Amino acid sequence: MSGFAKCERTMTGRDATCRETYRARMNRRSDRPSRPPRPTGGRPVRSTRPQRAPDRRDELAPKYLTLRNPHSVLATLEARPTDLLDVRLPGETGSKAWRDVAERARARGVRVHGLEVAPARTAERERAGGRAGAEADIRPRQPEPLASLFARASSGDRWIALDGVQDPHNVGAIFRTAAFFGVRGIVTTADRAAPLSAVVYDVASGGVEAVPHAIETNLRRALDAAKAAGVWVLGTSEHAVKPLGEMPRDRPWLIVLGNEETGLRRLVLESCDEVCAVPPRGSVVTSLNVSVAAGILLATLAG
Repeated sequence: MSGFAKCERTMTGRDATCRETYRARMNRRSDRPSRPPRPTGGRPVRSTRPQRAPDRRDELAPKYLTLRNPHSVLATLEARPTDLLDVRLPGETGSKAWRDVAERARARGVRVHGLEVAPARTAERERAGGRAGAEADIRPRQPEPLASLFARASSGDRWIALDGVQDPHNVGAIFRTAAFFGVRGIVTTADRAAPLSAVVYDVASGGVEAVPHAIETNLRRALDAAKAAGVWVLGTSEHAVKPLGEMPRDRPWLIVLGNEETGLRRLVLESCDEVCAVPPRGSVVTSLNVSVAAGILLATLAG
């Protein structure tokens, strides 16, 4: 006996109301779309693949950077001329470097126009570095894949990895030093590290354009990739037993520099082939700024 027939037989006093309610409920059920047949022999197959989670590196990448060091802008013009977007100069003539920027930018069809800057702001910038308010917008340089960074490693090649260096001035100084010594690449991390901001580009004074970089989410995997490419990994710590002078200079080295306060993380230290220290000569100051240490390490290993 169907549910509807049973309802009609058993209901008498409130039968009209119940019958209408039941009929309306059954009609609503019949209006529902039918489910697709469930596949046999396993779980149902999804119609579309799930979307990939957004890359942390893509989220952090800015669309453009405003630079105030003309040497950084000139380096961008030389290496990536199509990535110079706009040049803004104050009313006065400006430095020779900025005049060079304006001349080369105009030759490539880049917009160069005046910049109105309040006198107090101009004086402040001049005290900070003599930039007089001039600035330019560029697209940031794109990171390289690790495979190309460590490709064709040979004796005497150098790379740098940054484990949580957070001061952008230090990162910029390391890029500048790396460019001076011909370092083949720099590896940094997407988290717990200074991003490659306009400050980094300005302090590097062209170093970011000269040295390719990779941004990784897991530094230990990057170190493993370097080892697989035939590169030796050299950690740095003021507590290391071996001095820098004992490190062989003919090896291809990836030098790992740690956070300004805590140094290298334990798991990163364990991933290094060697760990060395720069021995101090004095007794009061026994540690170095990370960018200064980078210069000493590269100069010593260069021989």
